[in-house]
Amino acid sequence: MTYCVGMMLRSGLVFMSDTRTNAGLDNISTFKKMTIWEEPGERVLTLMSAGNLATTQAVVSLLDERSKLPEDRTPSLMKAPSMFQAACMVGDTLREVIKGLREGGQRADSAFEATLILGGQIAGSPPRLFLIYPQGNFIEAGDDTPFFQIGEIKYGRPILVRAYDPDLSFADALKLLLVSFDSTLKANLSVGAPLDYFCYTTDSLEKKHVGRVEADNPEFQAISTQWGNALKQALDTLPDVHLNTN
Repeated sequence: MTYCVGMMLRSGLVFMSDTRTNAGLDNISTFKKMTIWEEPGERVLTLMSAGNLATTQAVVSLLDERSKLPEDRTPSLMKAPSMFQAACMVGDTLREVIKGLREGGQRADSAFEATLILGGQIAGSPPRLFLIYPQGNFIEAGDDTPFFQIGEIKYGRPILVRAYDPDLSFADALKLLLVSFDSTLKANLSVGAPLDYFCYTTDSLEKKHVGRVEADNPEFQAISTQWGNALKQALDTLPDVHLNTN
């Protein structure tokens, strides 16, 4: 399983993804689920994936191959005139890969499904964030839906819903995401560190704040411990519940 989050802030976009994949308890591996394409001063695009690993790797490989020589390859993310057109290209590629796998003799269509988050900015337009479904269609983030999650979303969602603020700094947004991921890691063994992140500053058009958080990272461990302690303390301060007696 997977857990990825893409978030819109007034200052830009924030992305975080885990790196664990598994095909049973005895077959656990680490794979990067975040891909960033950059043409400094012109565009930065980030893609995160959840679902069948063969599908997601094929999609990223096709997009990457078609973007290396944009003058000779179409469609190319590096030549898309807008983020909307880029999302259309990614959706078409996802649909193309799933169709190819299905027609290759396999029967279980759902086994090849994948969901993607695409975000970034192309010069001349604002940053945009999309959630792309296995069918190739997509929705866009906005004021009412400022962040997207894919994969194992339920454990880490409550803290995002309660604490998200569009005016968060990148540092505070990463702190919020680390709490969300920590809750998910503790509840589901199919999601695991290291965690990759990317903070994109609006109009910078460059890949700058990129990093990886290992499981033993001191800051991550401190956040995990203090968050757990804070929850226990908050529980102790809640009003008492009185039991009915018969």
